[in-house]
Amino acid sequence: MAEPAVFEKQRSRLWGIAYRITGSVADAEDAVQETWLRWQSLPDGEADDPRAYLTTVVSRICYDRLGSARGRRESYIGTWLPEPVVTDATGGGAAQGPHDQEDRVTLDESVGVALLTVLERLTPAERTAFILHDVFAVPFPEIADVVGRTPDSVRQLASHARRRVRAETPRRSADRDEHRRTVEAFLAAVTGRDFEGLLELLDPEVVWRSDGGGKVTAARLPILGDEKVARFTQRITREFEPETTRVLVRDVNGAPGLVFVDPASAQAVVFAFTVHEGRITEIDAVVNPDKLRHLDLESL
Repeated sequence: MAEPAVFEKQRSRLWGIAYRITGSVADAEDAVQETWLRWQSLPDGEADDPRAYLTTVVSRICYDRLGSARGRRESYIGTWLPEPVVTDATGGGAAQGPHDQEDRVTLDESVGVALLTVLERLTPAERTAFILHDVFAVPFPEIADVVGRTPDSVRQLASHARRRVRAETPRRSADRDEHRRTVEAFLAAVTGRDFEGLLELLDPEVVWRSDGGGKVTAARLPILGDEKVARFTQRITREFEPETTRVLVRDVNGAPGLVFVDPASAQAVVFAFTVHEGRITEIDAVVNPDKLRHLDLESL
């Protein structure tokens, strides 16, 4: 049996690859577990390069899952958003629950909700090639083994994906403090029922996306424009009882976001924000309870 310690050394990297390819915490967990089972069944010393071997295995599993998931996502009710990874402001803590995903993924811009949403528009092969090469520096010949293409074809896939990502990923502020101040001001305006204050924080062309999966109240199509977004924000947040709701500033996929939790009604919503020059340009709200199941809401 292959050495367990070797696998554990690679676990965080494998989870990071799996989450970025699938956009799903549950699928990432399953892919890493399946990779572990295959590793266990491998005779000791069989893999000359364990890192490359494990990367290929988890990537193939995720690539296959992404292909089968594509049809389900096309018939998904409303907007499909990735399952959020929630941590405290320092990137640690118990926010994520028993599996502690935050200890197994580097939360940089490549895992941001806005970018993962752009990656949804790519083909499975383009997405896999881009993530493996541009984020994890996997050589093209190794990626070719994952997606069943030639190295030259994979190079073209990654190049095309890179152009789309650059063109479609929204501009954002690199200043984390500015981002957090803007999110906290948004929270103050929402809880204070300050409509004009909310409008001042929203870019005139702000985009709101919400993922309810047809199970809870959510906009099935993106909402465009500051006034429409401000009104819908107030509508959504008013569904939470102020006496029982906890509102928390937490990191959502590596950037300051918000979590609304109402234990009395078992409702929750996770907000991710894109901020540019002190204004919010995109809001992504995950309210589908199936996509928040992995969060330990009581410990947030």
